[in-house]
Amino acid sequence: MSTTVGDYVLQRLRDWGVEQVFGYAGDGINGLLSAWQKAENQPRFIQARHEEMAAFEAVGYAKFTGRVGVCTATSGPGAIHLLNGLYDAKLDHVPVVAIVGQTARSAMGGSYQQEVDLHTLFKDVAAEYCETVMVAEQLPNVLDRAIRIATARRTVTALIIPSDLQELEYTAPSHAFKMVPSSMDLSWSAAVPDPEQLDRAAEILNAGDRVAILVGQGARGAAAEVTELAELTGAGVAKALLGKDVLSDELPWVTGSIGLLGTRPSYELMTDCDTLLVIGSNFPYSQFLPEFGKARAIQIDLDPTMIGMRYPFEVNLVGDAARTLRALIPLVRRKEDRSWRSGIESNVTRWWEVMERRAHTSADPINPELVFHELSARLPSDAILAADSGSAANWYARHVKIRGTMRGSLSGTLATMGPGVPYVIGAKFGLPDRPCYALVGDGAMQMNGLNELITIAKYWQEWADPRLVVAVLHNNDLNQVTWELRAMGGSPQFLPSQELPEFPYAGYAKLLGLHGITAEKPEEVGPAWDEALRSDRPCVVEFRTDPAVPPIPPHATWDQMEKALESIVRGDSDRAAVIKEGLKSKVQEFLPGKS
Repeated sequence: MSTTVGDYVLQRLRDWGVEQVFGYAGDGINGLLSAWQKAENQPRFIQARHEEMAAFEAVGYAKFTGRVGVCTATSGPGAIHLLNGLYDAKLDHVPVVAIVGQTARSAMGGSYQQEVDLHTLFKDVAAEYCETVMVAEQLPNVLDRAIRIATARRTVTALIIPSDLQELEYTAPSHAFKMVPSSMDLSWSAAVPDPEQLDRAAEILNAGDRVAILVGQGARGAAAEVTELAELTGAGVAKALLGKDVLSDELPWVTGSIGLLGTRPSYELMTDCDTLLVIGSNFPYSQFLPEFGKARAIQIDLDPTMIGMRYPFEVNLVGDAARTLRALIPLVRRKEDRSWRSGIESNVTRWWEVMERRAHTSADPINPELVFHELSARLPSDAILAADSGSAANWYARHVKIRGTMRGSLSGTLATMGPGVPYVIGAKFGLPDRPCYALVGDGAMQMNGLNELITIAKYWQEWADPRLVVAVLHNNDLNQVTWELRAMGGSPQFLPSQELPEFPYAGYAKLLGLHGITAEKPEEVGPAWDEALRSDRPCVVEFRTDPAVPPIPPHATWDQMEKALESIVRGDSDRAAVIKEGLKSKVQEFLPGKS
């Protein structure tokens, strides 16, 4: 039997070590699907419920395993559906390869059914590499380059294969003019800055009295080096949200997340420091960094195109975070005055006390902060967490303590709704022996999560560890946007856009053969988590939460919160009075300008 182009594509993926491809079928990839059958489903085809979910699953797989994620879709609508998940990968710098079908070459340019200009469609999201295979001899080069570029540049690449070509006999490129052979080695050397640049950086760190470090996901492999440098300089370390799992929150000088979803200690760290070192982060909100001119600053990043952004950095070091720090550390002198560090640790201790008090503040029916507070201490040390966009991301950022080998992520830059559940599905296929947790609002659950519960039901019995918990904050409100309307415009809730229909999330899980739990009172939160964590199958935990608990930004003042509360007063004065009094006790301990 001859080898078709479809056969060869799957063989080459196997050679690259690709173990699964997330996708959805369609006649634009029939040649690939036929090859999958002949190849006995190797690499494994994982069927999502929608192409967007397949892309999100590839992103989750890549984020949590560190390997390239691969997704596939048919021509036309299938390719279009991939886009949101692919943009999520691009903006969060995650390596994902999309393999998509196209109409037959003989029909291209003829306004044929499902014919879409895929190069135009993908030219932004796959700007680093997007290629259409027109003859068999282009393989393996274009596939190898798609994988190599996605991996090396941590981005999205796309390979477009016309449907008729997939079924033709594969012919390898020959040793001839205008043939492009290929190889598979993926090794390269990690960059380290020049010694002169390292000396300049060390001079700045040694001169500073109040050093702050901000780490992002690019520092994930450099936790030991960041820790050593922080001990030398007496620095506090804040974490961009995509870098939440870089360092343990059990370290007393780790101030937690930064930004709108961040912590008060991180805000104070940036406000008061005189020296800033940013490692592996492209944190975009400069208003949460020190005032311009107040701090001398250094940046370390592997990507030279992302260096020198967001702040007037004095020294920009292009290099691998761990290797650069290992070269820098011998040049840095230990600071004997530890008063800056002591103040940071005091702020962090106070913050966690405030978080505990906030979690136990009364609400109707359940304070969503209590849900995350009760989860945090119960999480296994090897847990994988995915928070969806919305108010759930606030509580994840502030209440969940990272420790051990925990991993956590979310749609950091695109901030799209809906990736929470598909992220953990992707994680489960890459790391089937680790427990996974999706933390989502009911808006995201209705948008994407409900359908992907069907995917979970289809595959969960094959996973080495069946623990996959989906926690749903059930408040019938698009809560994050509701609070943005209140805080930014003093606007009451616009119900036609914000109110969500009632749905039995736990009951639906049971219909699928999964476990379902509902918690409707504060005293039921802890037992609900305990039951979910010991379940012998994937579980949906539905928490009836109060939509009136505000996601207070770390820099907020009491006057700003009063403005937001006034909009509630207009909607329901009796209810607002209760909330307002309760809120005072929650914010009084840590908001400047408090009433």
